[in-house]
Amino acid sequence: MKTFTLPGTEITAPAVVLGLMRIVEKSDEEVRTLVQTALDAGIDFVDHADLYGPPYHGCERRFAEALQLTPSQREALTIQTKCGIRQPGPYFDFSYEHIIESVHGSLEALATDYLDILLLHRPDALVEPDEVARAFDELHAAGKVRHFGVSNHTPGQIELLKRSVRQPLVANQIQLSVTHAPSIASGIAMNMGDLDQSIDRDNGIVDYCRLNDITLQAWSPFQSRFFTGPFLGNPHYEELNKVIDRLAWKYEVPAEAIAVAWLTRHPAQMQVVLGTTTPSRVEAAAKGADVHLARSEWYEMFRAAGHTVP
Repeated sequence: MKTFTLPGTEITAPAVVLGLMRIVEKSDEEVRTLVQTALDAGIDFVDHADLYGPPYHGCERRFAEALQLTPSQREALTIQTKCGIRQPGPYFDFSYEHIIESVHGSLEALATDYLDILLLHRPDALVEPDEVARAFDELHAAGKVRHFGVSNHTPGQIELLKRSVRQPLVANQIQLSVTHAPSIASGIAMNMGDLDQSIDRDNGIVDYCRLNDITLQAWSPFQSRFFTGPFLGNPHYEELNKVIDRLAWKYEVPAEAIAVAWLTRHPAQMQVVLGTTTPSRVEAAAKGADVHLARSEWYEMFRAAGHTVP
């Protein structure tokens, strides 16, 4: 498994992350098998959120109950969770009170004394950066959260937080796959007025994160668009799947690995967040971190996914 030191931290991070948003109804044995499969593949980084359940903190609690981590096992894992989405609604809440309450709930549910990384979930339009900074300072000083980041944030939203927040924002988790790639595609079609692809929907987030040592974490790496199903094996992406199948044969890996390899080939040094609860798919996807696509192959997949290379 390809690893790197996560900028702004001491964490040796794998290129693939195990997302655990769908384990609330899994048995202890199913959760243990899923996590052990990931560990065997070199994935020692897990992603949670207070929202994942239901109920709130449900998946965090299921994880802790199933694994019963010893202190040494806990120390060997990187545990990341998120806060900020409230239900019913939904609505977003980056208030000091909610951040503190959510972190305490996550620590209790996860049966741990600290979080390695806390991300602010979808942006709160009513955010008061000074409140976020106050919460982060308190949590960091108490040793309850070691590092902080965001999810689904634009450069401007991150800059606004940075006016008050003293800790480095080390990660930004965004939806990204070969078929859902406006953050990459818009730059390639820069200033092409007749192409919808040229519209910058992400405000240059990929380049911004590279310039500011913020690690991009790609969620839904197999989703065709926004929650519209996977592109692997999807007849609407026949050309793309033909390319993927050919590359999978060439590199002797499953198709999932090629989808991951398209992301990890990017020089931004992204992490890929898996959402599957099927151990065999975790194992298959993890192999992609060690596949280095040729530049021509990366662009061939990009074109086959329906993007334009002017």
